Amino acid sequence: MSSLSLAVRDSSTMLRRNLLHARRYPSMTLNLLLTPVVLLLLFVFIFGDVMSAGIGNGGADRSAYLAYLVPGILLMTIGGTTIGSAVSVATDMTEGIVARFRTMAIHRGSVLIGHVVGSVLQCVMSVVLVGAVAVAIGFRSTDATALEWLLAAGLLTLVSLALTWIAVGMGLSSPTAEAASNNAMPLIMLPFLSSAFVPVDAMPGWFRPIAEYQPFTPAIETLRGLLLGTGIGHNGWLAVAWCVGLTGLGYAWSTSLFAREPK
Repeated sequence: MSSLSLAVRDSSTMLRRNLLHARRYPSMTLNLLLTPVVLLLLFVFIFGDVMSAGIGNGGADRSAYLAYLVPGILLMTIGGTTIGSAVSVATDMTEGIVARFRTMAIHRGSVLIGHVVGSVLQCVMSVVLVGAVAVAIGFRSTDATALEWLLAAGLLTLVSLALTWIAVGMGLSSPTAEAASNNAMPLIMLPFLSSAFVPVDAMPGWFRPIAEYQPFTPAIETLRGLLLGTGIGHNGWLAVAWCVGLTGLGYAWSTSLFAREPK
């Protein structure tokens, strides 16, 4: 077999391994899914009228705020799901299975590829589940075209890939699974500091640069524009640039850490 065929075969094996782990131990995924679902229900049914009145020129409209909120919740779902990837990678590194893999005749990069592809698939499934909850409570995307839906799906996948590589690097650099979980918390905390819940223009002037110059805000604004059929301006290019940059950074960081010989 060629080296490419071996790499594909071994990566597929590692992918099946990670998906089996996720299926047999679903508590991590379910716990991470609980946060965006609870926030969605809380902000819509408890704070929806107040929040919509605050950002909608005084008119309370819970359904309008639901449409505003959903894109940010979907991005937060991806950030939370990738925390599980950091924990999974750290667990493999600390429990010795990776050391065992190093002694076997398998493609070395297949271990990371299996984690990354498995995490992206889990992110997509998590987004579908949270999106289904949003639709069940009234979210509609009637103004989006088929192309905009396709671009939205592509953006969500690209964000999943970028955050997964960063999470893998965090897992490889963490001494324990608990440390990996803590180190990856910014992936779910940064959306709180973005335009997920309120527009950037409604924030205090000193706080706006924090919300503007981070990866989640342009991604959320792009996804919001695509799902609601409104303009995205320059946010689309910014979101893609952030995703490509984070993917490259995460890949370089992860592969360099994984290439180190264990002490």
